[in-house]
Amino acid sequence: MPSFTVDHIYQWLEEVKDPEIPVLSLVDLGVITSVAIAADTVKIEMTPTFVGCPALDVMQRDITETLQAKGVPEVSITVNFHKPWSSDKISEKGKQALKEFGLSPPFSALIHDIELLEHVTCPRCNGTNTELRNTFGSTLCRSIHYCYTCREAFEQFKPVQ
Repeated sequence: MPSFTVDHIYQWLEEVKDPEIPVLSLVDLGVITSVAIAADTVKIEMTPTFVGCPALDVMQRDITETLQAKGVPEVSITVNFHKPWSSDKISEKGKQALKEFGLSPPFSALIHDIELLEHVTCPRCNGTNTELRNTFGSTLCRSIHYCYTCREAFEQFKPVQ
């Protein structure tokens, strides 16, 4: 019988950060979709934010290394897209971490108002006099905006449904 529970696993996975946004755990990002324990094997299912996510191999390696360092003898990770990832899966703690990191957190992916897509809140000054400058930022999941209040460019974590 293993000396760890599913709750332990989720707690340990809080230590595994997104390689592209190191203030955000994979749990808070919402890419960990299930955790199960079978004998001494921890089985994890995850759905990346995008098909072809370049950070997927790093995430899987970090999960395995973190859990093995905690005494988990065997880790099995399955990547699936049965239910696509949505930015609505980001926890409130994760959204706050994004803002503190300088990224405007996504609003609900269920909202499709073009005005909201173009004029997001600036994470630096909370100004709303902003403009979408480029739908593609440094990664597929970000867009670039400009704030006319503080005169700073910033990225927004895109809402994805």
